[in-house]
Amino acid sequence: MNKLIYLCFSCLVVLSVSCKENASENVSIEKQQPELINQSNIERIEPPNWWIGFQNDKLQLLVKHNNIGDYTPSISYHGISIENVSKGDNSNNYLFIDLKVSKNASAGKFNITFKNDNGNELITIYELKERQKPAEDYIGFNSTDALYLITPDRFANSNTNNDTPLAMVGQPELLERTIDRNDNYARHGGDIQGITQHLDYIHDLGFTAVWPQPMLTNNMKQGSYHGYAITDLYQIDPRFGTLEDYQNLSQKLKDKGMKLVMDQVANHCGLEHWWMKDLPFKDWVNLQKNYEENIDNWDWKTTINSNHRRTTNQDNYASKYDSDGNTQGWFVASMPDLNQRNPFMANYITQNSIWWIETAQLDGIRQDTYPYPDKAFMSDWAGAIMTEYSNFSIVGEEWSYNPLLIGYWQDGANNKDGYDSNLKSSMDFAMQVKVVEALNEEESWDKGLVKIYEGLANDFHYASPKDIMVFEGNHDMSRIFTQLKGDITNTKMALATYATMPRILQMYYGTEILMNDFEKPGDHGLIRTDYPGGWEGDTKNAFTGEGLSDDEKDMQSFMKRLLNYRKNSKAIHEGKTVHFAPYNGIYVLTRSFEDETVVLVLNKKEKPVTLDLKRYSEIGLQGKTLRNVISNETLNWNDNIQLNEKGVFLLTTKK
Repeated sequence: MNKLIYLCFSCLVVLSVSCKENASENVSIEKQQPELINQSNIERIEPPNWWIGFQNDKLQLLVKHNNIGDYTPSISYHGISIENVSKGDNSNNYLFIDLKVSKNASAGKFNITFKNDNGNELITIYELKERQKPAEDYIGFNSTDALYLITPDRFANSNTNNDTPLAMVGQPELLERTIDRNDNYARHGGDIQGITQHLDYIHDLGFTAVWPQPMLTNNMKQGSYHGYAITDLYQIDPRFGTLEDYQNLSQKLKDKGMKLVMDQVANHCGLEHWWMKDLPFKDWVNLQKNYEENIDNWDWKTTINSNHRRTTNQDNYASKYDSDGNTQGWFVASMPDLNQRNPFMANYITQNSIWWIETAQLDGIRQDTYPYPDKAFMSDWAGAIMTEYSNFSIVGEEWSYNPLLIGYWQDGANNKDGYDSNLKSSMDFAMQVKVVEALNEEESWDKGLVKIYEGLANDFHYASPKDIMVFEGNHDMSRIFTQLKGDITNTKMALATYATMPRILQMYYGTEILMNDFEKPGDHGLIRTDYPGGWEGDTKNAFTGEGLSDDEKDMQSFMKRLLNYRKNSKAIHEGKTVHFAPYNGIYVLTRSFEDETVVLVLNKKEKPVTLDLKRYSEIGLQGKTLRNVISNETLNWNDNIQLNEKGVFLLTTKK
């Protein structure tokens, strides 16, 4: 009996201790995650959320609210600590809160409480999320890819409900809410759903990635369609759709094994950006004093524009006056130049890029106007991204025809000034123009096809030629068909050359149906014209082929064969390149990998010509059968081959 009493007493003691321990654990959890309160609508906190598990454990929150500078923030959440709080020196309506997100922080929501000396209190909710996939699984674009560049407003209008949307709650009224397809500089109604709806078409053409021009809010009074005057860096423009639409586009691309590349702008914003009405610092934008002194009569006359002397980034002799003129001058009056030397602006831009990578599961970034921002910042920006996402890709726009300047911006370049960009890829404007010149010019010793031959010879300068991005055209230059004077054969020769050389490839929407700007060469509104079939009632439909001319259908077919072969060609993706100096109006370039050899033959001779193959014996094709990628015909590589007409011949040893 005594033993039974003892056992019962022991059990009660154990239960009592256990209950106390559980209660203690519950108290600990409650301290860790207190009941959430959201009694105040803070005007703006950016980034609007963040994630756990980054290598960089720092996070800087921009808080915008009336007189928030009078308040002191506090956070009680396990793994999160406030390390510093800063105020703007130009407005009392900002706080910048430096947080440390420790390695043991858990995903969840927590309160940020703001108190002032009068005992007033503002409380809001912030969230840390779990990352959707490991950082190494963000695989960027590379030489296996062909990117399809789209002007979203001009591609396809699949949701007419967002053509003239009402203002969102808490957001300013949209300043341009009309659709006018007769005005090349007005909005036409293309949207994100229009891209998503036609991914099968883009995929079947042979493209592996989509690069839309910026789709963030451009709340400008006019010309907002192009996307490069961003007024809210955390919001999809409601005239294009919603964040969910953008995320859905990203997922649908991944379902097809394709990639999404986001067009970002670190150099400038739009004049109607929300912070331009209440700038946090005296140096938030470049030449801010000039803007504030002339704000009541601001136009192109009062603007101090960039001198566009981009070579000052590399020039050993450049004056400070010229260097500052390039990086600090405004692009145009409607695009304030952001001051990346301000550390708070620098953090803002970098965090914004990372936020979009995680939020939209991006596969790459194209950075606009790369030589204009502060170049030390651009190295830090790219470095911060590549540190977190080692397999990611970024391409920077350097509009230069000088390979020395293009190569300067590529990661791994042997720059004498020691500059390391951390940028995987820059854009090959030099080869774009060399191919056009080669095909437009009459053949001579220093003109014609030799331009391609000597242009590719400059690859010795690049740290990694296959990571440079070549392209046939973009939204800022005349269409390739216009550049080549309406010559279809030359256009095919150009496209095949860009697609075969050791590069990442990008093409502009509509190239596959010979879109052009003959009516007003170089006119941006015309270059970015509507894609036929993207609007209800279009009499021509390039997606289905209805109403296309024979020439347009033929070019579509050519592109499909070219790009779908390229998609699966190891020789083009990573093969050895050997080319031969042009002779008698013919240029030959070869790409070889293991048992696959691709031979590009450009023939400018109008009359039949015999190509002596003994000159090309070193590529080892003697006696082999090759297939023409475009026509699917075969030929035997023996002593010579007969070229019966001017044009491109793309041959392969693959069956």
